[in-house]
Amino acid sequence: MLGEDSGIEVAALGGAPGVQSARWAEDPIARLLAELEGVTDRQARYVCELVAIAPGGQELRGTGTLEGRIADAPRGSEGFGYDPVFVPDGEELTVAELGNAWKRANSHRARAAAALNAALGAS
Repeated sequence: MLGEDSGIEVAALGGAPGVQSARWAEDPIARLLAELEGVTDRQARYVCELVAIAPGGQELRGTGTLEGRIADAPRGSEGFGYDPVFVPDGEELTVAELGNAWKRANSHRARAAAALNAALGAS
C-alpha cells in the first residue's frame, strides 16, 4: 500500500496552509497572494510525504521538499495548484513556467519518490 500527502508551507503564515493546501480556499492562489500583500518574507516550501506499507506491516517513508518563495503574481501555464506562484530557490521562473518536465525531475514529489526508493533499497 502506498499513501501520499503534499502541501505548501509559507513562512510568513506560520507554515500555513500546510496539509490543508488543497482545501484552504476556493481560490487558493488569490487567498495566498492576498495574505502576503505587503509581506517581504515570502519564503515557502513544498513538502511531500510518501509512505509504503509492506504486506508484513513494515512502514517505509520518503520525504521530499522544494524550497522557494512566493511570486507577486501568477505566471505560467503548466502544473497545477500553487505552481504559478512558486519560484524554486535558484530559479527566476515559477514552477508553472519551468514546465512539467522540470517538475517531474525536481519537484518535492520527485524528491520524496527518490527518498522512498532509497528506503526500499535499504530494507
